[in-house]
Amino acid sequence: MEPVHTNNVLLSCLEKNVTKQASAPAPAPSLSVDLGGLAQRLEDAFLAVRDETERRAAPLSPEDQQIQSMPDASPTKWHRAHTTWFWEQFVLGEHCAGYWPFHPDFAFLFNSYYVSAGPRHSRNHRGDITRPSADQVGAYRKHVDAAVVKFFRDAGEDKLREIAPLVEVGLNHEQQHQELMFTDILHAFAQNPIPPAYDPDWRFPAATPASEDWLTLNEGIHTVGHVDDSFHFDNEKPAHRALVGPVKLARNLVTNREWLAFMRDGGYRTATLWLMDGFAAVNNEGWDCPGHWREIDGQWHVMTLAGLKPVDPDAPVCHVSYYEADAFARWAGKHLPTEMEWEVAARSGQLNDAFGIVWQWTRSSYSPYPGYRAIEGALGEYNGKFMVNQLVLRGSSLATPEGHSRITYRNFFYPHHRWQFTGLRLADYE
Repeated sequence: MEPVHTNNVLLSCLEKNVTKQASAPAPAPSLSVDLGGLAQRLEDAFLAVRDETERRAAPLSPEDQQIQSMPDASPTKWHRAHTTWFWEQFVLGEHCAGYWPFHPDFAFLFNSYYVSAGPRHSRNHRGDITRPSADQVGAYRKHVDAAVVKFFRDAGEDKLREIAPLVEVGLNHEQQHQELMFTDILHAFAQNPIPPAYDPDWRFPAATPASEDWLTLNEGIHTVGHVDDSFHFDNEKPAHRALVGPVKLARNLVTNREWLAFMRDGGYRTATLWLMDGFAAVNNEGWDCPGHWREIDGQWHVMTLAGLKPVDPDAPVCHVSYYEADAFARWAGKHLPTEMEWEVAARSGQLNDAFGIVWQWTRSSYSPYPGYRAIEGALGEYNGKFMVNQLVLRGSSLATPEGHSRITYRNFFYPHHRWQFTGLRLADYE
């Protein structure tokens, strides 16, 4: 999972600049507010998000869309089809009387992990699905898009009120997969010896320099989690009180320049800097630099969406695992912040690049908030069953769609994962 912010969909999902830097997520009304013209608003938001998925896929050939470079990644074609299955399964299948599925096999091929929704194809073999073709998946998307739009137009006000929260989940779900489309194809291209560019004109977002290095949080009790009825995922609630501080958080993200110093100082070879599982990963995987980095003629390069580029020492470091982030913090004599510390600091508006460049590792385990209960039904599998053995990341990345960020958002990955746009900022308790 990602691994988003549907309240902004109505105002922001038309934004096409995926590398736009954001210092904070922009507010926008929920679909459940101001129900006048709700059918049109649902339709506009739905089509805008669906179009963004196709825009991201457009530069890719059918061969590009087929590849699955590792079990944790999925083919672009599969992302396009899975998000379509979501709308077919949960909106059309459960709420549109008389709807008949586009193809009887697609539910098996394109269900991800919803056990309640039926059997599914193995995740690590999604790249084996050569049929349907990318063009056939496009036809599937058009069929479902037309059916959903017709449903919005024909449904009465009561039905639209009933399904509006589900539509918001669907919009956010698809935006999550839009982000994965970038991270997954970048990983695939990074395995290619040529190496290809997704977009030759793509540029890494520029970081914002801070006038002061640290933001001080005095000891206090703060509300953490989502507090109102605007859209949120179930793992962001219940809001609860937490003791935070005293602590200082770095205003800036850790840069490549700092990471290169860590590497030159033997950071990847010094066992005392690492958690045991982390140092095992270093040795088993042969890590001696961040993900997607290559040393060419004594110079470090990094694989980006624009192809292979020299490492910019002033850019925030990217594609590092939790294990690496934790080892770097220990080398620097600092710590990683907790997710509660990050959230309180982000609310102050004084963290540079909290959003829009890299997701930031925290040292908080991904676990339920006090009193958490997953929602009923198949959608209850969306977050709750993953609440073990993973770490929380906060913020958003350059791949996160516009309007898909908020302060309370909880991303989560396993500690060895580094194919996402993941980085870090430090905390200090002295």
